[in-house]
Amino acid sequence: MAQDDPRSGKPGKRATINDVAREAQVSKKTVSRVINQSPFVKEDTREKVNAVIKALGFTPDPQARGLAFRRSFLVGLIYDNPSPTYVVNMQQGVLDALKGSGLELVVHPCNRNSPTLLEDIRGFVERQRLYGVIMPPSVSEDEQVIDLLRDLDCPYVRIASVALDEPQAMVVTNDWIGAAEAAGHLADLGHKRIGLVRGPDLFRSSAVRGKGFLDALAERGIPLDPAYDFKGAYTFESGVEAGHALLALETPPTAIFTLNDDMAIGVMQAARDRGLELPRDLSVVGFDDLPMAARVWPNLTSVRLPIRDMGRMAAEKLLAPMRGVDPAKMQQPEVRPALVVRKSAIPSV
Repeated sequence: MAQDDPRSGKPGKRATINDVAREAQVSKKTVSRVINQSPFVKEDTREKVNAVIKALGFTPDPQARGLAFRRSFLVGLIYDNPSPTYVVNMQQGVLDALKGSGLELVVHPCNRNSPTLLEDIRGFVERQRLYGVIMPPSVSEDEQVIDLLRDLDCPYVRIASVALDEPQAMVVTNDWIGAAEAAGHLADLGHKRIGLVRGPDLFRSSAVRGKGFLDALAERGIPLDPAYDFKGAYTFESGVEAGHALLALETPPTAIFTLNDDMAIGVMQAARDRGLELPRDLSVVGFDDLPMAARVWPNLTSVRLPIRDMGRMAAEKLLAPMRGVDPAKMQQPEVRPALVVRKSAIPSV
């Protein structure tokens, strides 16, 4: 027989989720999130709700809880990145962390410019009943996507070049330092006419890397000629376009820094198309240090971003609650890029 509960207001009636919400002064949705161990609840709120649950003797309906928390054994990787090599490296890192967990990876390419972006992501998450989501740039930088995932109670981890969220939901890279090292390297080689090929405005990494590069040049008293500043698209094709545009100038740059490797290799292709010898006639430095950087000729000097490690770290944060670990208390090593010097940049003559 049910016990009388004075706080439920109804003698002989078992406490309900409505009673818990009223007593804790939160919404039913918040109570449900606490019950289902959602990461989207502040710790003080979680403690308050759990205290009320204990005080009222509230026991969630196991069947209802199962329906609310029903998730598949799938982790989603949602991305809008024009570099296929970057995405493959990210996938490998996620798979490294998922090994032995019983979870599988499912990937979902999207277009941030699409008017149906949120609808597409909602459909993907709901159809797959995802355990959680990992997002590299630039999807990770879209606050509307984040709001949607929170509304869906779908755990997530974001990878970005700046801190955009709580530590447990972020893997942050210090792209500014990497770009500054690239600028210093070219300056130390004696280059003063240096071209810059940026990425799309949608990517914060483009702004952060560009700023690091320009800040480091300014420290050395080397201004960037506006004619040498080209906006690319993080694609090989845009690198070819940038290379032709910069090398067609009356006084072309002696070195070009691109904000990713795909564009760097495109610049190198444009230089060859124009009959230049690399690196004698043009030095090129890229960013990301994708595997192809060591395979092209001349081997590409590039800023190494440990993309595979970043994917692994993001997945480990996502899996932490399953393993009884509080992701907020996980040690967060700094993802610090490093310049890998090869053969594509030589002293200016």
